[in-house]
Formats: sequence, C-alpha cells, structure tokens
Amino acid sequence: MAKKSKLTQGQQRRVNANQTRRLKKEAPEVDESLLGAPQEGLVISRFGQHADVEDQSGIVHRCNLRRTVGSLVTGDRVVFRLGDEHLHGISSVVEAVHPRRTEFSRPDYYDGLKPVAANIDQIVIVSAVMPEFSTNLVDRYLVAAETMEIPPLLVLNKIDMLTAEARQQLEPQLAQYRHIGYEVLLVSCESNEGMEELQARLKDKINVFVGQSGVGKSTLVNSLMPEAAALTGEISDSSGLGQHTTTTARLYHFPSGGILIDSPGIREFALWHLEAERITWCFIEFRRYLGGCKFRDCTHGDDPGCLIRQAVEAGDISQERYQNYHRILASMDEARPTRHIKKS
Repeated sequence: MAKKSKLTQGQQRRVNANQTRRLKKEAPEVDESLLGAPQEGLVISRFGQHADVEDQSGIVHRCNLRRTVGSLVTGDRVVFRLGDEHLHGISSVVEAVHPRRTEFSRPDYYDGLKPVAANIDQIVIVSAVMPEFSTNLVDRYLVAAETMEIPPLLVLNKIDMLTAEARQQLEPQLAQYRHIGYEVLLVSCESNEGMEELQARLKDKINVFVGQSGVGKSTLVNSLMPEAAALTGEISDSSGLGQHTTTTARLYHFPSGGILIDSPGIREFALWHLEAERITWCFIEFRRYLGGCKFRDCTHGDDPGCLIRQAVEAGDISQERYQNYHRILASMDEARPTRHIKKS
C-alpha cells in the first residue's frame, strides 16, 4: 500500500475549517488557487446564499457569496471570481460589493427595512383600473420614492378595461398628480395604448417596477420584452387581487438600451420606519408651506393657523391627497412592529 503524503500546515487548517463548517452546515471556503482573476459583474437576481451575476460580456454565472459580503440585491455592482471550470463542485464567488448610488427598500415586519434593488434611476409605480384605482397606495409609493430621492413615473395599466365615461371620471384623480409635476402614463398590453411611450421613458435608465400584486407588472415586462418570459398570474376571484407571481427581484435588459427590474408584488406598502415630519416633506406640494404654520408643532389637521389646511380649503392642494396624507399618518403606529423601529 502506498504511503499517504503528509498534509502541509495550510492544507490541514483548510481541512479542519471545512470540517467545522460542514458540522455547522456551512458551505466550505473555496481554495483561492481554484479561482480566476477578479472581474466586474452585475447582480441579475439573488437566491438565498447564491446570486446570478452577469459579466461584462453578458454571460450569467451562478455564484456563492463570501461570508464577508453583507447585503446583496438585484442591481448591485460587484467584484466576483470564476471557479475553475475543470474542477467539479468549484463555484464562482462574489468577493465584494461596490457602494450603491441609490437603493430601493421596503419595510418588512420581520426583517426591518429590506433592500429590494440597487442603483435605480427611476421607480415605475404601476397601478391598474381594476378592481379600482387606489390613490392611497400610489401616494405611499410616492412617499417611498421621495424619501429615497429616486424620480417616480406613474403608470396606470389595463386602461382598455375602462369605458369612455369611466375614463373621463378617472381623469380628475390623474390630473392631481400631473398638476404637482408627476408624469402619468396610461397603458394597455391588450390594445397597445401608451406602450411605445412607456418604452421611451424607460430607455437608458435603470428602472424598478413596483406596485400591488395583480396590477400587471409581469405582463408589462412580457409585453415590453417577450424574451423575458416573466411569469404572470390569475386574478383571485374572491379578492380581485392578483397572485404573487414574482417572488424575487429580477433584472432584464432592453434591446434598445436600459434596464428593468421587476420586483415582487405586495398587498400594502408600509411606512412605519419614517418620522411624521418626513412623511409631510414627501408630499411635494406641501413643501412651500412648511415652516410657515402658526405653531411649530402643527399637525396640519385642525390646528389654528395651518397653512397646508388653508391651501386645501383654497383648492391649491388636492383634498384627496391631503386625506391620504392623514390616513398614512394614522396607520403608522398601528402597523409599526415592536422591533425594527429605527427611523430614516
């Protein structure tokens, strides 16, 4: 029988470390000599302790994450190293994450403020006319966009489902957003109305699609780029709301330029992580009046000398937006978890 060669001290340390990790059900560290040179990459999607990373030639690699890598989300720019393709079981590894220009996050009851996508240029807030157009949810997303300082684009989907009369009745709700400077697009994948204009607004930007489940985000993705083949779901007969067809944020490239990130749909966008003063600032039409009320601690309700309420009464601020503002404030403490109370 051939005599076994003695392990070097470095090899023995790696064996012991990997054994410990296996006992703890952790993935063993990859030997540095089995990895290629560092290169730049773009995170296409994240799955637990793995990520799909696109290299500069457009090839996507499934990567493990270094234990030193903290938060990693779709849209992150990373440094990664390829595993030696001749050695089975050696995976590519994400080594480091570049600082983010911007970050789209949403509050999670269990995990606190949870990043969804990184390096975003534009938040595309998708709503639908069925079962109804909810300005309250739109205003929640607008608050999120303003506090993250990422420009929003409002998209009203499934417009083909409205009669001419219903469409006319909807116009005042849309006009209140245009009046304060937000761009609103009306689109339909069925009739193709507004789709060319939408694609032009998305070009050469990194866009994230957000909105309630069932508003047709994934259907829009399929229409804008059929090769993406994003899953679509049926509308629930009982609630009229869609099923959660997108379970993790996914990045797609437009052939004509630009990027789209489709994010998971949610029933409600909570804002309990924000201070009331920040909510007020995020209603952009309120800003010109801030600091001018009679009392410094004005709640902008029935307080004497409130300039914002006076502007509402004079028709300079939308009554509906003003009511949504107070609904958001009233819901904050009700929805706030007992932990993760750090404010932005």
